[in-house]
This record gives sequence, C-alpha cells and structure tokens, in this order.
Amino acid sequence: MGHREDLLAGARRCLEMRGYARTTARDLVAESGTNLASIGYHFGSKEALLNEAISDMFEEWVDRVRVLTLDIAPAHDAFSLMAASWSAMIAAFGEFRGLAVAFVEALAQAERSPQLKEKLATAYERSRVAAAELLVGALGVPEGPHARALASFQIAISDGLLAQWLLDPDATPSGAELAAALAAIPGAVGLRPAT
Repeated sequence: MGHREDLLAGARRCLEMRGYARTTARDLVAESGTNLASIGYHFGSKEALLNEAISDMFEEWVDRVRVLTLDIAPAHDAFSLMAASWSAMIAAFGEFRGLAVAFVEALAQAERSPQLKEKLATAYERSRVAAAELLVGALGVPEGPHARALASFQIAISDGLLAQWLLDPDATPSGAELAAALAAIPGAVGLRPAT
C-alpha cells in the first residue's frame, strides 16, 4: 500500500476507536505509519481525510446491508424484504458500531463543514440509489419517484433504528417486530406477511 491507502486505513481505525470529533492529525499519523506532510499532500487536510474515510465506510455499510437483506429475504415479496432489510440493518449495527458512532458524530459536525456535508449528502444519495435499485430489482417497483421515496423511507428507518440501538440495543425493536407492527395498521394494503 502507498501512503494514501495507509492514511485511509489509519483513518478508518481512528474513526472506529476515537470517533470523528476526537481524532487528531497525530492519531492519524500514528495509526497509518505515515507523516503529517502525507495528510496534506494526499488529502489537503485532516478533515478531508476523515471525510473520505467515513464516506468509504458508509458505502461499505450500504453494501453489507444489501447482502444481508438478500440473504435473509429470498422470497422477495414486499413484506419479507422490508422485514429482512430492517433485520439486516440491526445485525450490521454490531459489525459497524465504531462507524455508527463516528457517523452520528459526523452528522453533527456537517452543519459547520460544507465539505463534510457534501460528502455525507453524496453518500446518502448513493445509498438511496442502491436501495431503489434493490426495490426495483427484487420487487418490481417501477423506477422513478416511488422507488426513490421508498428508498428514502428505508434510510429514515435505518437512521432511526441506529439512534435507538446506540442508546439501548435491548429496547430496539427487531425487524420482525417492526414488520408485524406495520402489518397491523388497519388498511395496510399489500403488507401482509408471506405464508
């Protein structure tokens, strides 16, 4: 690996261990085995390096949830796919706990950092596209605004579950509990469990 890749790997370890707000340039140098000048040369600033690393980790998270969802929901009906995606999200929280904490910290920092805000907005858009593609491919949802809105709904559920899980994992509802509650809404058309 070159210095750029070493810095990204070190930034990932720092984000997982120290979080977004508490990682210093010296931490990045120590974790990557590089030097302070490498940060400026390859990324321009410590913040730009952390922004790149968190964006990469976000994409890895999205890919992991997609794989878990497809493994859990082979039937591909709407109800089981939603339940599976929520279960996959919750399962992935444990795998990506350090990222989850760093991500929540980064969201708070994004209000004051246009570069971070842009990176996270781009990561959300990629996530939205990936989720919409899954819905189109697995369920035959027509491409367009409905698929995009459903993808945004899934992301909103994920973010809400993440906040609950970080605060109290045992009180966070499971994917199956969420799906059962949704199916219990009077008039919830087409959201009944597959038999």
